Amino acid sequence: MPDALVLEPGAGDALAHHLGGSVTFKVRGADTNGSLTVFETEVAPGEGPPLHVHANEEEILHVLDGDVRFRIRDDIRSAPTGSFMFVPRGVPHCFQVVGKRPARILIVFTPAGMEAFFSGLSDALAKGVDPAEAFRVSGEAAGMSVVGPPLVESHPV
Repeated sequence: MPDALVLEPGAGDALAHHLGGSVTFKVRGADTNGSLTVFETEVAPGEGPPLHVHANEEEILHVLDGDVRFRIRDDIRSAPTGSFMFVPRGVPHCFQVVGKRPARILIVFTPAGMEAFFSGLSDALAKGVDPAEAFRVSGEAAGMSVVGPPLVESHPV
């Protein structure tokens, strides 16, 4: 059994990412016997990942603060503070921060494993690899495939 865990506000291991913010891990697979990964991310206005699919994990996104729009398959919806999205494995999805301020999103993956993507992405970016290429390569190594462009390119606001 994993140990119980309580973190103070703002606590956790943080990494910078290519979306103009950070990823702060609240709990990792090593803490949960591989059952889940939870992190909070801050994403800059206008930013969001490309349309992608996870082969091995379900994903939950909860908008803690800010205005976002979610895309699941071809359905695009407004997602203001408090919005929630559940994405089964194998379903194409992405999001984009809209408005003039960053968004904070709590993201859960089950089972765990996507920590490897963020570590690989952070390492590649530190080496100067193009962000889109770093996302694609790190994603493939973690069982995630890019299947389309970010919302900002495919469906401008």
